[in-house]
Amino acid sequence: MYSISAILAGVFWGCISLFLKSLSAAGMSSITVMACRAFFSSIILLLFILIKDRSLLKIHLTDIWLFLGTGVISLTFFSLCYFTTILEVGASVAVILLYTSPIFVLLLSVFFFHEKISLQKIIALLMTFAGCIFVAGLGSASSGTRLSAKGFLIGICAGLGYALYSIFSRFALRKYSSITVSFYTFVFSAISLLPFIHFNEFKLLASPKLALFAAGISLFCTVLPYALYTFSLSGLETGRAAILVTVEPLVGTMIGLLVWKEAFSVQKLAGIVLIFAAVIMLNIPFGKNRKSAA
Repeated sequence: MYSISAILAGVFWGCISLFLKSLSAAGMSSITVMACRAFFSSIILLLFILIKDRSLLKIHLTDIWLFLGTGVISLTFFSLCYFTTILEVGASVAVILLYTSPIFVLLLSVFFFHEKISLQKIIALLMTFAGCIFVAGLGSASSGTRLSAKGFLIGICAGLGYALYSIFSRFALRKYSSITVSFYTFVFSAISLLPFIHFNEFKLLASPKLALFAAGISLFCTVLPYALYTFSLSGLETGRAAILVTVEPLVGTMIGLLVWKEAFSVQKLAGIVLIFAAVIMLNIPFGKNRKSAA
């Protein structure tokens, strides 16, 4: 169940282009889209909590640092770094740098949670990273790859920020449910994005079609995947969950091929196979895990 939740989170995150392309084409900037996701997601989860169980809103003031971690240090920080990296070095390189995050998760999990770095995890991590490189088209003649020291550093910061969500969430889950963690993540992220918002772009949401796309990107590409991934962390090792969720670029590539008619290549196919193989490998018990599974 926990593995499926992590994989589904990656699938939902990978569907973001279905909504993002329409919002961007209408003239909405990436920052405004981020703000819309955070604000709408907060409202959706608030309504859900009010209907289901209002006690989920209760947190201790001494625990606010946890949600500053998930919402500001992770969600807002990594998103700003990621979009900056795209502008600085291009989308293909930005994707690769963002998916250095499982490496950070594995290392930080050893330090904070005393998780073991097994050979199975290392092989799966290498397969996943190689798969992301192939899927992004890095190194192909048509990739238009460019790399600067500034872009590389900011891209690594995006990967670190992305990884920190797993770490802060794991601490928060010791006291709070996955719904509570997700809700306050969006609330604190929304507040931190206020200085960056282009408020005049919110007028675009007067269009019913764009309003639906904004609601869709909030529900299907934010609320559901964050709730699923946070839930998966309550039952999986942090490093394992971080690798499983990297089906995101795989799904994004498939949507690009099937919906947006993007070019297909043997290199992308190799990347898809590698990521699938890594996910399957992580769900096959080896050694001691095999005995315990039996």
